[in-house]
Amino acid sequence: MKLALAALAAVFVVFIAAPESRAQKADRAQEGSWEKIKVHGRSLEGNLEGDSPDRDVFVYLPPSYAASPNRRYPVVYFLHGYAAHAETYWKSLDVPAAADADIANGSAHEMILVLPDAFTIYDGSMFSNSPTTGDWETYIAKDLIAYVDGHYRTIADRNARGLAGHSMGGYGTVRIGIKHPEAFSVLYAMSSCCLMNDPQRLVPGASANQPPSGALAHALSAQAAAWAPDTLNPPAYFDLPSKDGELQPLIAAKWTTNSPLVMVDQYVPNLKMYSAIAIDVGTKDPFLTTNTQLDQSLTHLGVAHIFETYDGDHGNRIKVRFAAKVLPFFSGNLTQSKGQ
Repeated sequence: MKLALAALAAVFVVFIAAPESRAQKADRAQEGSWEKIKVHGRSLEGNLEGDSPDRDVFVYLPPSYAASPNRRYPVVYFLHGYAAHAETYWKSLDVPAAADADIANGSAHEMILVLPDAFTIYDGSMFSNSPTTGDWETYIAKDLIAYVDGHYRTIADRNARGLAGHSMGGYGTVRIGIKHPEAFSVLYAMSSCCLMNDPQRLVPGASANQPPSGALAHALSAQAAAWAPDTLNPPAYFDLPSKDGELQPLIAAKWTTNSPLVMVDQYVPNLKMYSAIAIDVGTKDPFLTTNTQLDQSLTHLGVAHIFETYDGDHGNRIKVRFAAKVLPFFSGNLTQSKGQ
């Protein structure tokens, strides 16, 4: 558990922009635009953590958006990892530049990209449904989509809508994806965490049960708030699967049943509604085993998908793969932009 939790925050890389060249300045006409907005989540109202239901959201608009008022575009929603804000990923992935470059070199079509912020009092929502954290599943699959479709020129159809994410966001992609095929038609899960949650490893005395610290100090609380809420247990409003060194079977079961490797068998008809599903993970990632098990489960269940491993750890190749793999994958599988 300690190793797995450590991987949740192993994604922070500082990128220093090089001075802009004269050629780059000349190419500005081929650049998209972006904006930071607030999107209210009715599904997040009244959460017991006290997190605001008004969430920061970053939106990338492709180069032709301003000049083509009758054109509509597919949308990709990207979910960030634990202990990070959407802005962290927006900058580290260099989202506008990555999209502009892919569009310019022909590896991707024009798309709208949306990155919502799910940072909470415990540093991450786990993109789950809980009275303690709020209903993040519905926020992503309904509230956010309704806002984006209502305020931007999207193709308001699941065939033009994709969901992706990394680490906690990969978990959210799998979790929300299997439950909401009516909202999305293409999924891409990167280095997903939390695919199998073993609460017995949280019992004091277990070999990996060391309290996390630093950026991960709230990781167990975040998971407990998402998966084992308790409205009668203030001030935290959640339960841990162990108490006084003893495993609490009912609480432990709640953690386990929030594992996609446990859920997936129950959602085969939903998964078969997707036109394309991709999973990837680095060969040095501590989540390699569980991501491989997800690949094997989907194969055994007859769910078409792509699974790819690569030479990397939990975070060191994410920027490159976002541009080289994720955006082209959605471009090749979503309905393309319509109109002029």
